[in-house]
Amino acid sequence: MKSSFTISVLLVSSMLLALPAQAEQFKVLLFTKTAGWHHDAVHEGVSAVQELGKLHDFGVFWTADAGRVMNDAELSKYQAVIFLLTTGDVLDDAQQAAFERYIRKGGGFVGVHSASDTEYGWPWYTKMVGHMFKVHPAVQTAVLQVRERNFPGMERFAPRTLFTDEWYEFGPATSSKLTYLLTVDESTYKPETTWPDRQGKGMGAFHPISWYQPYEGGRAFYTALGHQAATYRDPVFMHHLYGGIYWAATGRGFRAE
Repeated sequence: MKSSFTISVLLVSSMLLALPAQAEQFKVLLFTKTAGWHHDAVHEGVSAVQELGKLHDFGVFWTADAGRVMNDAELSKYQAVIFLLTTGDVLDDAQQAAFERYIRKGGGFVGVHSASDTEYGWPWYTKMVGHMFKVHPAVQTAVLQVRERNFPGMERFAPRTLFTDEWYEFGPATSSKLTYLLTVDESTYKPETTWPDRQGKGMGAFHPISWYQPYEGGRAFYTALGHQAATYRDPVFMHHLYGGIYWAATGRGFRAE
């Protein structure tokens, strides 16, 4: 016969096994396919987002294989999709159609840095991103300016703060529904640059860096920050990125004041 102690242990063990595992807040797909320039910061960025997942209790699945995840069945597992440092033409026609359906069903999109240097020939995507990359000067320190504090992840920025990045110059807005979060003060760095096939002169008094919008039933957030690997060790930037992920995945807002 089993002792009462053994029976008790078995009962407790059975009860523990029956308890449900703690559910994550939400799940995100971290997508890093490049068909053009490949940023050195990709792996640092992936590790940083995975750490965000641990800190804020959300699931992260990372891949650069569009064929594996850009379909209805796989996309339905995630509340947001992060295009982290993607470049070029990364999805075929069927994958694009699946992603459009995903957003229209309420999914979230997060674009980081060169997500705006991706899929120029896909008008639906360019409208979702909000502005497309045109050119950039050398990496420089400049002054970031907060345009809207009442959004998740914005509360740790000073009204004006020094930041070092690759300051993208963008083409005109592709959507009229953008709410701008951050701009860069062009008087604090040298925006002029000359490339073999284009020139950059800056965007003037209003040079957007981060924004968001509701989009066709879903949500889209973009930040141009994140060129350098070391940026993914900056707690203010990472909180900004988490705010965008949180909003894209849940639709929940935030008031800083």
